[in-house]
Amino acid sequence: MRLVFAGTPAPALPSLDALVASPHEVVAVVTRPDARAGRGRQVATSPVRQRAEELGIEVLTPERPRDPDFLARLREIAPDACPVVAYGALIPQAALDIPRHGWVNLHFSLLPAWRGAAPVQHAIMAGDDVTGACTFLLEAGLDTGPVYGTVTEPIGPRDTAGDLLARLAVSGSRLLVTTLDGIASGTLEPRPQPADGVSLAPRIEVADARVDWALPSHVVDRRIRGVTPAPGAWTTWRGERLRLGPVAPVEDDLAPGELRTGRDGVTVGTGRGAVRLGEVQPAGKRMLPAADWARGARPAPGERVGE
Repeated sequence: MRLVFAGTPAPALPSLDALVASPHEVVAVVTRPDARAGRGRQVATSPVRQRAEELGIEVLTPERPRDPDFLARLREIAPDACPVVAYGALIPQAALDIPRHGWVNLHFSLLPAWRGAAPVQHAIMAGDDVTGACTFLLEAGLDTGPVYGTVTEPIGPRDTAGDLLARLAVSGSRLLVTTLDGIASGTLEPRPQPADGVSLAPRIEVADARVDWALPSHVVDRRIRGVTPAPGAWTTWRGERLRLGPVAPVEDDLAPGELRTGRDGVTVGTGRGAVRLGEVQPAGKRMLPAADWARGARPAPGERVGE
């Protein structure tokens, strides 16, 4: 089949590479326009655009997928299907109607669980034991279309969102190729999602990643892993932001946010139990082991983070 691939961030790359290596023909790529990113706010090109240009594939970067010029070009290309992986914008009906087999989305959850922009993060924060990826036919609703296929993936006790997403990006890429193979051969039909088990996974903003030390230690642990590496968990220390890497729940009797340093590292109290800090990043500095940070910060007895 002739394909137009839509995707933007690094987790979409395994799928693009797998489709290029498949019998299908990737004739163009749709990705988000270049945008400012990082501390220096330099203009950055999306990972998908970079890979497509390396491969010599035409790149389309509409400001909005409903732009008339983009729709006209898509009609000229006349793709059989448009596979989508983390494109980052809603596809309007006018674009959905162009490929004869529609837009086939690879979503990193087992729908109808965790519909939305951050399914991997929410699965970890909720304490799920298993998640996965699925392919489905894109329609106007939010991740509501009928499902072609699924793969499952266990969530490890120390998995961060980055760890889990990296594995799902690879296993999901194989699922996406298999799905398109089945569509091309006429042997695969999508099935409606179950009505039960719907949950939502909205985008996680920086404010959402602030640690609430009143929560139990196992919940704090899950929430921190769920926002690692992005947007990154944080708290405050003496009025400034302190970024946190993954932590480890431990048994200790400390007030929520109370710090304790010792031979075994730096411990912070929670609403029930405590957590041992891994790496931290003070404002304007690099990540470093919490014990090294504490030697310079010298917390006083009873001093707390998050105040």
